Order: sequence, then C-alpha cells, then structure tokens
Amino acid sequence: MVFNSQTFFLFFTLFFVVYWFICNRNLKLQNGLLLIGSYVFYAWSDWRFLFFLIGVSLLNFFLGIYIEKSTSEKTKKFLLYIGLIQGIGGLAFFKYYNFFITSFKDAFATVNISLNLSTLNIIIPLGISFFTFRTISYLLDIDKGKIKATQDWIVFFNYLSFFPSLLSGPIDKAKMFIPQLERNRIFEHNQAIDGMRQILWGLFKKVVVANNCAIITTEIFKNYQDLPASSLLIGAFLYTIQIYADFSGYSDMAIGFSRLLGFSITKNFDFPFFSQNIAEYWRKWHISLTAWLTEYVFTPLSIAFRDYGNNGLIAAIVINFTIIGIWHGANWTYVLFGFLHGCYFIPLILKGTMNKKKKIAKDKFFPTFLEIFNVLKTFTLVMLTFIIFKADNITKAFDFYRHLFSATLFKMPEVDFSVVLISFFFTIVMLVVEWMNRETEHGLVINKIKSVYVRWIIYFAIIVSMLFFGIFTDNQFIYFKF
Repeated sequence: MVFNSQTFFLFFTLFFVVYWFICNRNLKLQNGLLLIGSYVFYAWSDWRFLFFLIGVSLLNFFLGIYIEKSTSEKTKKFLLYIGLIQGIGGLAFFKYYNFFITSFKDAFATVNISLNLSTLNIIIPLGISFFTFRTISYLLDIDKGKIKATQDWIVFFNYLSFFPSLLSGPIDKAKMFIPQLERNRIFEHNQAIDGMRQILWGLFKKVVVANNCAIITTEIFKNYQDLPASSLLIGAFLYTIQIYADFSGYSDMAIGFSRLLGFSITKNFDFPFFSQNIAEYWRKWHISLTAWLTEYVFTPLSIAFRDYGNNGLIAAIVINFTIIGIWHGANWTYVLFGFLHGCYFIPLILKGTMNKKKKIAKDKFFPTFLEIFNVLKTFTLVMLTFIIFKADNITKAFDFYRHLFSATLFKMPEVDFSVVLISFFFTIVMLVVEWMNRETEHGLVINKIKSVYVRWIIYFAIIVSMLFFGIFTDNQFIYFKF
C-alpha cells in the first residue's frame, strides 16, 4: 500500500473519519487505533514481517525500561548492547548477509581459494533501516539520560510503526515524537489545510515529475552502451531530478498525512538543489538521516579524532559518509557513493568553510552570478555521483562514465523527445515553485496569496497536470528498497 494508490486513499479516508470523529475524545483509544492502522498498513505489503516488527518493538520497549531502572553501569551497558546487537544484527542479516558472503568469496577467489559458502534467499523487511535507527537512538538517548523510557507500550509501538513515516522515514527522534503520542491531539483546521497542500505537492512531484523522468532514465541506464553521450547526459540529469522528486515527494506526503492526524514530524528536505556547496547540500538532503548520523556517528568520531586537527575531522567526515552510503544497501556502489561525498568535504575543511552558512539570494528574488555558478557546480557534482548510485555495480558505473565523456556528447540524443520535454517542463515548474517558496516549510506554501480564486486556480492546475501527465502505474517509491 503506497501513498499514490487508490487503496491508500480509501484506507486513509476511512481511518481519518474513525480517528477524528469516533476516537478523538479518548487518547488511549486514538493511539490504539493508530497502532492497528499502522499494522494493517505494514501487513498489506507483507504480513510475515509484521511479527518481526512487533518482536523488535517488544524487545526494545522492555530494554528501554530496564536500562533506565538499572543502577548498575555494567547491567545498563549489557542491556544496551543487546539492543544494539539486535538492531545492527538485524540490518546485517537482512540487508548485508549475502553481500558479505559474496564479497568474502570473491576476495578469496583472487588468490585461487574457493570457499563453499552459500547465499540465502532473503526478503528484506520494508522500512527496516528506518525503524532500526529509531530503536538505536531511543536506547542510546535513554542510556545517556537525554530522555525517559516510556512506560506505555502502545506509545512505544506507535513510535516505531507510525505508518506515514514507517516505510521511508523521516527518522524521527523519540524526544520529539513520543511526547506527541502522550498528549491529547486537537484537530487544527489551518494545519490540516496546509498538510493537504503538502500532500498535493508531494503527489505532483512523484506522479508527474519523478515517474515521467523514470521512463527516460530506466531506458538510458539499461541501454547506455548503445546510446550517444548526449543521451547519457540527459539520463544522468533526469535521474538526479527523479530521485529528488520521488523521495522528497514521499517525504512531503508523509509530513502532510501526519499533520492531518495532528502530528509534526521531521522535515526531510529543504530545497537541496539551491545549495552552494556540498556541505549545504547535505544539510538540506535527507535531513533526518544526516542529523541522526551526525549525532550518533560523526560527533563521537570527531571528538575521538580531535587531537589530529583537520586530518581527524576529514577522517570522521569520510567514515560518516561512507556509513551513509552503506546504509542505502548491500552494494559497493553505495559504499563508493558515500565515500566520494565524504571526500568532497575535504576542500571545505581545508579552507575552513564547511560550517559557514550563507542564504542564497538573501532578501532578493534573483541570485547573483556567483551564486548561480556555485549552485550549478554543486548540482553537477551531485549529478555525476548519482550515476554510481544508480548503476548495478562499479564496473557499469565507470563504463557509463567512459561513454558519457566521449565525442558523442555533441550528437543528437536518441530519446523519446515527447517524454523528455514533459519531464524538463515539469522539472522547471517544480524548481521555480520551490525557488519561490525556498524559505518556507514546503513547496506549496501559498498562504500569502489572499485571493481564494487564485489559490484554487493553482490547485486546479496541479490536479489537471496530474490527470493529463501523471503516471500512476509505477507506484513504488525508490527509497522503499532501502
């Protein structure tokens, strides 16, 4: 069940009515319904993994309580390690077991040693990367005394399984989300209306922008060896747009549906394509993951390496971003993707500009030529690195580069120009609208437009574009596989 499906629309409509009109006067009843709804939503994809999610929730619920209650530091650490081993071990088994086995066999094969090790036919539970990071941060924060363990199992189970953000985030921290589950929620009309705008904008980005781009990028990356470099450049550009529109579209919808239920969850994108350097880009791209790893990986590493000056900071950054790459899945392409992004920080660290923040076009509508140059430079770097992210393996990624940087770059592209024009047109529409709203919470904040008629013309234009140009057959979101 995905957000851009009729099934989810019917599910959410029914859920919304019961949630606000029947259960709204009783918090426990409302939380109970939320948990049931989340489990139905999750089980719709594969009911077998619902038991795994419940088991993870049960274990970490009791671990949190006993870590807080324990007066022995050794016992606390022992319980914490149980939770960390379960979380990291679950990820290692489901996402990386076959990767480890294959890499291990290949390493020994290079010295003519054949190992009799078999891979397994493992199905990865949807959302495991996201709810596992929630359990890890929850236990670490309790151990450090940052939060109190919740005594209400329904609250904790909801924290891990909240259906708007269960499958692809954002990764909410317990200290931000659990208090919202523990207090009465009131339906706020203005928040709900703005949430619906954000859902509409997210749906537009997914079905119109991302899905049209996907038609082109799928064919180009599949047949790149037989196409001119000009086609490959279009493919690389549109894939960068596709993954942004797809993932930020999901995040917009997740936030919007959450707001309709009275929750405020983590903002996951802050218009990253307007960034002037790679550090700013990562402060605006997949914000919840970046913030999570900054707090629990980069900060401890930077403290441990502080005696080594810039070299220590570079090491901490590169390790942190390599982990970001590995988080995405079991492929050396993701490892290299993360490693390269870490390396891109090195010039900023050496110049001392990594943490400098400067708003683009501050108090102006148009950016300066230097700002435009910096934005294009950052986007190009990101676009070229996404080729590795998209490729099936590193060999194909470098082969793609070899074909891309060739004389055929100046040949006429071999693409479906009608779909390319649709993709480029709506990409421009998306970027212009988001540029106009770059200092707001999302791309369709139109509160300042006083005319109701103008607002409805905008809504109508978006809906019509989805009806005529939207592609609803490809319902899957890219980040579901992560």
